[in-house]
Amino acid sequence: MDPLYPFVFLGLFSPGPNVILLTASGARFGFRATLPHVFGVALGVGITAGLTGLGIAALLLAQPALALALKIAAAFWIGWMALSLWRSSASGGSSAGARPFTMVEAILFQWVNPKVWAVALAAASGYAAGLPPIEEAQRLALAFSGLNLFVCLFWSWAGSLLALLLTTPLAWRIFSRVMATGLAASAVMVFL
Repeated sequence: MDPLYPFVFLGLFSPGPNVILLTASGARFGFRATLPHVFGVALGVGITAGLTGLGIAALLLAQPALALALKIAAAFWIGWMALSLWRSSASGGSSAGARPFTMVEAILFQWVNPKVWAVALAAASGYAAGLPPIEEAQRLALAFSGLNLFVCLFWSWAGSLLALLLTTPLAWRIFSRVMATGLAASAVMVFL
């Protein structure tokens, strides 16, 4: 077995912004309503990994201002999502305007998701197969998208099961604030 696969699986399965957001969405909106978010994350992560296989890491290293801008955008976006989750009031999406991520929003989020970039860059540098750049990009994109689809399905399903325990406003508030705190911590870790 290619050692890339266990590395990618463990890197994407462990808690980070996608895991937190998918679990919270599954709990709040249900498994079915979270599926566009799931598919967007799987596709967006594959695109990000494919770009690392094409050498985007070299561009980020050569342009530190671009890398810093990406970090700042990531911290603000993740911080805004953490604040929104902190303020969420009830499971089931009863807040005005509350809805899960769309597929496009989930794809776009991967551009500023620091954990995905870190895992993709580590995979591209540590588990390269010595293929031409296009083939390496395809290999990484398929590995990341395929494995991450199952990871995303698991976490959103786990969140929907958690909803069975979140039957009171207090239970929901505790859950959403724990998740928001984890998300806020990942916003700070962008700069570490």
